[in-house]
Amino acid sequence: MNRLTGLFFGIFLLFGVSWLGLVAYPYLTFAGLRQSKDEATGALAPQGMPGTAAQGARVYAANGCFYCHSQYIREEKEGNDIGRQWGTRRTVARDYMYDQNVFLGTSRLGADLTNVGVRQTDPQWFYRILYSPRSLSSEVAMPAYKWLFQTREIQGQPSVDALKLEGAYVPPSGYEVVPTAEGKALVAYLLSLKKNYPLPEAPEATE
Repeated sequence: MNRLTGLFFGIFLLFGVSWLGLVAYPYLTFAGLRQSKDEATGALAPQGMPGTAAQGARVYAANGCFYCHSQYIREEKEGNDIGRQWGTRRTVARDYMYDQNVFLGTSRLGADLTNVGVRQTDPQWFYRILYSPRSLSSEVAMPAYKWLFQTREIQGQPSVDALKLEGAYVPPSGYEVVPTAEGKALVAYLLSLKKNYPLPEAPEATE
């Protein structure tokens, strides 16, 4: 009986220590993160995600974008992410403190999106690549997400959000292609991806 009791407590202790090290400690450490204040400008970072962008994060997840796109920048000694100009520094835990879901990703069939809002600032570029990726590059493997758009008859003046399409992608005369509410939210989320603020634990890489 004493041996069984000792075995039970030994197993309990083993799992307890493992849980503390792999679950509790990382959770408490992450929960304790606070914004960093830039000494030169007084700016706080990171900032929370705007409401529309938060909605777009759910669209991003629902459409499986994280299967082909990552959202983390590795150190120079670990990869060529900085050389590809995906970022100027590695990403750290503080970068994700306001993300409800962290889309680190598992592969890179497409480019890393950690700072895509820095590289591309025009919503039209995002609308076009979501609607017809091959209209921007014939070599892209990305599928089209046309269900995030609708083709409708122009009522009065064309919509400011109407896609500026060319060639075979132009809608019939008198019609326009516009993003749905989900399409707008997704693009707002992509535009918000800007982890280019300074953090003391992740200095910019030196050339």
